[in-house]
Amino acid sequence: MYSHPIKRRKGFTLIEVLIAFIILSFGLLGAVALQAKAKQASFDSMQRAAAVALGNDIIQRIRANDSPQLATHYKQTLTSETPIASSTTCFSGSCTAAQIALLDIEQWKRAIRARENTGSLDDATVCINPAGVAGTGGKAFNLEVVISWQGRQEFKASDATGDVSCGTADKKRRLVVLTSYIYVRS
Repeated sequence: MYSHPIKRRKGFTLIEVLIAFIILSFGLLGAVALQAKAKQASFDSMQRAAAVALGNDIIQRIRANDSPQLATHYKQTLTSETPIASSTTCFSGSCTAAQIALLDIEQWKRAIRARENTGSLDDATVCINPAGVAGTGGKAFNLEVVISWQGRQEFKASDATGDVSCGTADKKRRLVVLTSYIYVRS
């Protein structure tokens, strides 16, 4: 008796479809995982950009209010939980360098607090460290601004990053260190 070759292949197409479906499923899972990683990296990038912008902002404020008392006016450690003074103003009349520094710090604390609306910097700590340069008669300062915050995922910090003492040291800590040189004109 002669049998049809079609009957011997019955179900073969179904197995091909199931194997193709499994391969496609793994590919789609990989694409979803890649999208999730890209979203995490995008958020980390947004946090870092916000930290750099805040650091540059305070450096420019300090540069604009250059006085020989720069180190005493701006040397501070702030957190995102630091209370904001309610009535710090210096918009009318002439203001001293100390009043301008106080206004700068209060406005800057408000900028750090803006993270509550945008979610950019969680548990931020900011350390402003101006140090006079020897031999310049109190006219030149090396300025270091360190911004530390909590990231969402753990990572291993380098030895240089681990040595920076601003904020709490843990496995989710991120930080940006900005340095500048300021020469006082007055």
